[in-house]
Amino acid sequence: MDTVLRDVRVIDGSGGPSYRADVALAGGRIATVHREAAGGPRPSAARTVDAAGLALAPGFIDMHAHSDLALLRDPAHTAKAAQGVTLEVLGQDGLSYAPVDDRTLTAVRAQIAGWNGGGPDDALPFTWRTVGEYLDRLDHGFDGAGIAVNAAYLVPQGTVRMLAVGWDDRPATDAELDRMRQLVAAGLEQGAVGLSSGLTYTPGMYASDAELTELCRVVARYDGYYCPHHRSYGAGALAAYEEMIALTREAGCALHLAHATMNFGVNEGRAPELLALLDAALDGGADLTLDTYPYTPGCTTLVAMLPSWAGEGGPEAALARLADDTTAAAVRHALEVEGSDGCHGVPIDWGTIEISGVTDPELAGWVGSTVARGAAERGVEPWDAARHLLRADRLGPTILQHVGHEDNVRQIMRHRVHTGGSDGILQGAKPHPRAYGTFPQYLGRYVRELGVLSLEECVAHLTSRPAARLRLPDRGLVREGYRADLVLFDPETVAAGATFDAPRTLPTGIPHVLIDGRFVIEDGRRTDVLAGRAVRRTPGRHG
Repeated sequence: MDTVLRDVRVIDGSGGPSYRADVALAGGRIATVHREAAGGPRPSAARTVDAAGLALAPGFIDMHAHSDLALLRDPAHTAKAAQGVTLEVLGQDGLSYAPVDDRTLTAVRAQIAGWNGGGPDDALPFTWRTVGEYLDRLDHGFDGAGIAVNAAYLVPQGTVRMLAVGWDDRPATDAELDRMRQLVAAGLEQGAVGLSSGLTYTPGMYASDAELTELCRVVARYDGYYCPHHRSYGAGALAAYEEMIALTREAGCALHLAHATMNFGVNEGRAPELLALLDAALDGGADLTLDTYPYTPGCTTLVAMLPSWAGEGGPEAALARLADDTTAAAVRHALEVEGSDGCHGVPIDWGTIEISGVTDPELAGWVGSTVARGAAERGVEPWDAARHLLRADRLGPTILQHVGHEDNVRQIMRHRVHTGGSDGILQGAKPHPRAYGTFPQYLGRYVRELGVLSLEECVAHLTSRPAARLRLPDRGLVREGYRADLVLFDPETVAAGATFDAPRTLPTGIPHVLIDGRFVIEDGRRTDVLAGRAVRRTPGRHG
């Protein structure tokens, strides 16, 4: 045995009662779980950790992460490791960095620089083009030494459409649809676990339901899942959820609903309607899961608020439209009067849009201010301020969008197919605290303080449920033979340190995190261990 975790309270991820045990690790796996009640000889090892007073759980799985470049750029990746996260799912919201060609890579780097960095001045070498090459790059990680935590990948549908169709708002031709099918199949063959969409982001949002259904048929053949950021979390949100349920039912494809929220004033108090819709689908045989983060504000890019027509043709075309006064006036009307599709069909309230990050240091004075307040301080209209920021920062600003409802958050996290996803954007001077705090926020605030979930229930939401969705046969439970990806925390003190004023503060009450049986966090400090690797799709049915 390499290590024994002595006298620990095991919360095994099943949702069942916890129990006291000694847990022995060997060769990166859980070798023995010796329950206190069993009596008899206790396991011994080269190293023993006195874990009295601590809880042991499977490592947490972040079902919605934006660490696509952070894992390669930052070897410590303490933002996630310190929370007990041992696996992240990347390639979210239909936009990421594989599969690409040179033209597409340049465009997508510009489009989501606010999520991940990676803009034109980023020194990170983009040496891959296919999904398989990107996963290989994750295996090698930082300077060939690996990455901080494990990572799975979703084929990004918006990037696929960009590669096959371009930025045109039109139906794909038969030949283009065939190419998209081939690109999705190739990504799954190379190890991706499913397909993501960002249906309020260009160019993925230009896809029809029929086009998405065809791509989901491919995903179903590989036993993967479809993870959409669907067409609206505001006006028409329930119809947008229903649309995703219907098209995946038609395709025979598993569905995982990304950041399944009900936002804006039009949806206050409407979580029960969403949950009834989900229950009806599940009772009808749907293979359905969802994730949420335990906060009310959202986080995205400022350019994402624009109407979809403003982004047709790509980032340079969008900047040209913003530079033209007549076209910019039409964009403003769509935002402030009509409610753009980028803003979920709801007229924008500039008082809810807080600038959380910019790429140009000259604009740093805007960070932490809402567009409305910053504009008033400068004596300009909010739209003029937003237009200036978009042009001066070349579409780079990230935002917090204060449009959520606490009661909706609590009700949705109780659901029987709920999992946890941070949707953590690590860029910007003032990122959303969910990037550094999601998992301890669940355990500290929503378990210990509010009692929304029991500790055993919550751990299952964060471990075995996501592992089952990812078809991972040896993760998500504290069981003999399973991988030793584990987190030790103090149920009485665990808490998110990150706040909206200090969003990069690390959590408390999580002294140890192990990946592959190696201590990534030890006594509350990040070690130099890089035990993470790409987690590839488990081979399943296809053809």
